[in-house]
Amino acid sequence: MHVSTYQPPANTGLALIHVDEHLIVLDKPAGLLSVPGRGEDKHDSLATRAAQAYPGVLIVHRLDMDTSGLLVLARDADTHRRLSKLFHDRVVDKRYVALIEGRPAQEQGEVDQPLNVDWPNRPLHIVDHENGKRALTRYWVQDYEADLHASRVLLEPVTGRTHQLRVHMQWLGHPILGDTLYAQPATRAKATRLLLHAALLELPHPVTGETMRWESPAPF
Repeated sequence: MHVSTYQPPANTGLALIHVDEHLIVLDKPAGLLSVPGRGEDKHDSLATRAAQAYPGVLIVHRLDMDTSGLLVLARDADTHRRLSKLFHDRVVDKRYVALIEGRPAQEQGEVDQPLNVDWPNRPLHIVDHENGKRALTRYWVQDYEADLHASRVLLEPVTGRTHQLRVHMQWLGHPILGDTLYAQPATRAKATRLLLHAALLELPHPVTGETMRWESPAPF
């Protein structure tokens, strides 16, 4: 079991990227839960902070606590239903930036490996060819940082499995720096946080149909 004390970042206000009468887009800081966890000590989350400023707001998708970046929230039940369908139907284009250990042999490629929860070691997930659900990640190497022996990559999760990007990079042999769940100690020690950031979201507006594109540069 991986047990740690939840210490969310200070609430200095929402990092608001977009707001209209139907939805808001926020930039979630690393270390903050997307939604409340179990127990009063895990009540603080992006969803609860957003609800203080925008009563009735509904979360549509999540980021891991340790991941930073873009999240879209609905301001009413109808928009929530429409947005949820867009995510379910994979109409949403999502791109992440990460720093990974080493240098992949190919400048671009994909990892198509099924994932399942590692039941004896929850919350870990593993590649499971017998019972896992299909998971597909595309990656592009953008830069190599020799001082860290690390590569900056752009990641596209075609599917949206829990911990997908983290497990797929580990499976590829290039875990994400600062990953306390899937990286070896030396790779964890190269960063003070998980170096994974949701940098781009593009989707048709759930009410107007207009193509909406939001970007957030990685803070690392």
